[in-house]
Amino acid sequence: MNWLNSEAFTLLGQQIKWSDMIGNVIGLIGLAFGWRRSLWSWPTQFLSGLILFAAFSTAHLSGSAGKQIVVMVVAVYGWWQWNRGRDGGEDGHIAVRFATWRERAALLGAAAVGTLAVAALFKAYPSLSWDPWPDAYIFVGTIVAMYAQARGMVEFWFAWLLVDAVGVPLNFANGFAFSGFVYVVYGALVLWGLRDWWLRSRRTARPVPEGACA
Repeated sequence: MNWLNSEAFTLLGQQIKWSDMIGNVIGLIGLAFGWRRSLWSWPTQFLSGLILFAAFSTAHLSGSAGKQIVVMVVAVYGWWQWNRGRDGGEDGHIAVRFATWRERAALLGAAAVGTLAVAALFKAYPSLSWDPWPDAYIFVGTIVAMYAQARGMVEFWFAWLLVDAVGVPLNFANGFAFSGFVYVVYGALVLWGLRDWWLRSRRTARPVPEGACA
């Protein structure tokens, strides 16, 4: 793993590590697959998580490293869930929808309680993270976002935007500049993906006129 954590090049005065660059490029591809509602989104995100785990685990960022373990676990769940739900879409892909108000409340509640619990753990054991609150926020936010993606909820794009809002400055501050740069591209892709899923959810929810062929 030594070469993965070595410096690849310097960009705008920031050292770019191989693991940071490769892991995030693969993650970007996984998000693009998610936009297209392709099953390839999940094995791609799994590989990205594996590489980024190697990067963050050497930088004393236990929350970010632990997040990658969760990414890999949820990627397996997401692949299974999407493989089961492909028949629900009109084109053989996963059908997407907006979450119900009860589901939204559950997601927000889980994010709030989870962030408080993980931050408390990090503060109780400072060796796990030197920046407990943003680390906990990113850790829990990623779980919520990927779970919502696995369930085909449009809200997963909003969850990613909220995670990125904290993740970008944190990555720059911790020496993972490429993560910060690529998250700008993530932001644009998230907005495009949000628009696409939003429109698809409206088509899915539109009732079929009586007497028309489904």
